[in-house]
Amino acid sequence: EDVSRRFASEGFIALAPDLYHGKTTTSPDSAGRLLMELDAERAAKEIAAAGAYLLSRPECTSKKYGVVGFCMGGALAQLAATRDEKVGAAVSFYGGFKKVQIDWSQLAGPILLIYGELDSSVPPSQAQPLVESIRKLGKEAESIVYPGANHAFFNDARPEVHNGSASADAWGRTLAHLRENLVMGR
Repeated sequence: EDVSRRFASEGFIALAPDLYHGKTTTSPDSAGRLLMELDAERAAKEIAAAGAYLLSRPECTSKKYGVVGFCMGGALAQLAATRDEKVGAAVSFYGGFKKVQIDWSQLAGPILLIYGELDSSVPPSQAQPLVESIRKLGKEAESIVYPGANHAFFNDARPEVHNGSASADAWGRTLAHLRENLVMGR
């Protein structure tokens, strides 16, 4: 919700769909179970429905919507961007989700892939090979690996991993990516 508010303060119409349908937890073990139980295909459809809702809003001036996600949400942003032609831009922060195969040939709009150098769960070594394979398909992709940054480095509610300089730069790049590909009317 906080990140959605940040987008709204930048002039975007923003929405954070509740893909867990009201279930919440603060326990890492429970969070892991919720993640394993998540139906990624259903989540992609719900993201598309949220995008369609945003596009139907009278204040929306874009013909396409953007998706941004973090960790599992980053993987869902990747999935949504390959499942809905109305996705005009995607940003995936350290996104990885082994149980879902992404068909990059269906990528609808440019994607920005963001990694932390010290991330062991979503290795930054996969960044450049992934970008190259996406580009070979004639799609637009860019990646950035932040030196000294861990997994979840953007999360300022977790001081043990938060990296302020990497977060600030990644936020600026995210906004620029969305503005270039959505606001400027690609």
